[in-house]
Amino acid sequence: MSSHHFENLEVWKRACCLAVNVCVASHDSKSYALKDQIQRSAISIPSNIAEGAERPSDADFLRFLGYSKGSCGELRTQLLIHREVCRELNIEPFEGTQAMIEETRDLSRMLGGLIQHLEPEDAPL
Repeated sequence: MSSHHFENLEVWKRACCLAVNVCVASHDSKSYALKDQIQRSAISIPSNIAEGAERPSDADFLRFLGYSKGSCGELRTQLLIHREVCRELNIEPFEGTQAMIEETRDLSRMLGGLIQHLEPEDAPL
């Protein structure tokens, strides 16, 4: 039975901070479709951690940690695309874009470690 307190997880705290930073940095963007996708994927990272922790089983928690890790990759891809589009258009990317990209890498590593730690010993490869 799952009894995880997501508010105590450092990865959840950092993911929330990243989501806030992304939303603030992208607030004034006029690239509405990309901005929307970037914000949604950023918000999905801590949201999936929380949703999985509130599910009734450890297997559910692990599955949602995987979703969260996937959202990290999605956000990193979108930020890389954003940066490249800005370079092509000769405009500045969101403030802190590179730091946000690095944070997605750190969060992916943290989530991978948490997943490995929580996986049952006899889990199939």
